[in-house]
Amino acid sequence: MKKDNYKWIALSCTTIGALLSVMSGSTLMIALPVIMKDINAGMGIVTWVLMGYMLVLTILVPSIGRVADMVGRKKLYVSGFAVFTIASFLCGLAHSGLTLLIFRLIQGIGGSLMVANSTAIVTDAFPKKELGKALGINTMIISVASVIGPILGGFLVNFGWRSIFYINVPIGILGTIWAAAQLKEVANLPEKQKFDFKGTIVFTLGMLSLLIALTLGSFSGWFNPNVVILIVASVILIALFVNIESKIKYPMLDMRLFKNRILAFAYASNFFNGIARGAVTFLLVFYFQGIKGIDPIIAGMLLTPLAISMMIVSPISGVLSDKYGSRALSSIGLATSAVGLIGFMFIKENSSMTMLVISMLIMGLGSGLFFSPNTNAIMGSVPADKRGVAAGVRTMLNNAGTVLSIALSMAIIASSVSPEAMQALFVGTQVGAEGIAIGKFIGGLRLAFTISFIFSVVAALLSYLRGPEPAWEESEEEKVA
Repeated sequence: MKKDNYKWIALSCTTIGALLSVMSGSTLMIALPVIMKDINAGMGIVTWVLMGYMLVLTILVPSIGRVADMVGRKKLYVSGFAVFTIASFLCGLAHSGLTLLIFRLIQGIGGSLMVANSTAIVTDAFPKKELGKALGINTMIISVASVIGPILGGFLVNFGWRSIFYINVPIGILGTIWAAAQLKEVANLPEKQKFDFKGTIVFTLGMLSLLIALTLGSFSGWFNPNVVILIVASVILIALFVNIESKIKYPMLDMRLFKNRILAFAYASNFFNGIARGAVTFLLVFYFQGIKGIDPIIAGMLLTPLAISMMIVSPISGVLSDKYGSRALSSIGLATSAVGLIGFMFIKENSSMTMLVISMLIMGLGSGLFFSPNTNAIMGSVPADKRGVAAGVRTMLNNAGTVLSIALSMAIIASSVSPEAMQALFVGTQVGAEGIAIGKFIGGLRLAFTISFIFSVVAALLSYLRGPEPAWEESEEEKVA
């Protein structure tokens, strides 16, 4: 009974962290125009304030997950909560674009420590037959945060943009204390393992080069010499990383994660879903503000159907995956998302909001069917001493897909939008079609949504191709259980 109580306590700790980190990003989107004016920040800095957090998360989570598998999850998770809270306070004190960016990157480090450990903490606490339900609840809370964020951001901006960071502080303090007091190290930790510094450094440099290249390429063009150099460097470094990891005794990233069919296809479908879904809300905000002339706060609220249907379906799909497995649910979810994207493929200047809302609801339904079961498949297929890095790789691939999706979409629509208008739309300082060639812009949107549709179909096929569960050696803890 005591263990039964602990699993819900562990879930409450990770849920507060998920709520805080997701809500922080969505409230910031609304405040960016006000921040630009108040601290006289340039478009470039403000863009990086928005993207930098995701880049840090994408780069750090796998290595943090590996550290957690070695030294335990609790201390890293609690440290992450504390770092995130302190960085939120410092962001509120920032008086220049550069200092805000630095504190936002530190906030990303705190977020990485939380995100890399939260899924593993839940997996450690819950029995395998209830894991889908727990992960479904976590996904539901993330959806709630994405609904609340823009509304809360719009409200808080009335009290000054700094309040969107300061509101994190009391929640963060409570979350840090609660996690420190209640979390336990449930899994038996391996002894005498060494951290792979060489592989971690090469991996970090490779991913950093790739993500910066993708971000810069979408603004300055893919044939810019700096972008080309960064892409070539990233390919060389990632190839070197794979070579290092295949030879070392204690790798940062156990390559067996990709040699087992169920994990390889679950990861691949997660990555392709990130590409398919990552830019959808981003593109719709462009459309609402640039074509429909809708205020940024209202534009954010109009995206809630995506999150609401996902919020409703995620816990249900999680429970169903515990009973019936993840393969069919994940594949049906991705196919459903593809159906939702068909509605966006035919978007017009005068498309009805009813059609757009229906498409968003269908996409959210598909995402809700996919995320919890797919995560359940990944986390339920690795031994306890691999859960941290397994969760980290899942987050990394999803975020990398999202960054790639946004970069591709921006590159596609760049030909129809002046650079000034694109950046102004990106940070919400422009409402209306000034600087936009509407016909070409709509054509670019349709092409971007068509590419998303194709990736969603590919993700569905890959999800269905997963095979039987991999055979891992049982840990001592699992043998006792």
